Amino acid sequence: ELDIRPDIVRRWKREMEQYGEGSFSGQGNANLTPEQKEIHRLKKELREAQIERDILKKAVSIFSRSDSKNSSL
Repeated sequence: ELDIRPDIVRRWKREMEQYGEGSFSGQGNANLTPEQKEIHRLKKELREAQIERDILKKAVSIFSRSDSKNSSL
C-alpha cells in the first residue's frame, strides 16, 4: 500500500519508544532525550556565562588602567 519497508517501520517504532513525541518533530532537529536536551541547554548557558565573564574581566582591566592614570595626575 504505502511501500514502506518493514525495517523503516521498526526503526520508527524504536525511536518512538526511546524519544516519545519528539521522535517526529519534522523540524530537522536531532531526536534528544529529556536528559540530552537539559545537557544541551546547560552547555549553552555555560558558554554564555563564560562570554559574560570574559567581557567583565576585560572591562575591569580597562577601568583599572584608566583609574591608575587618573590618580597620578
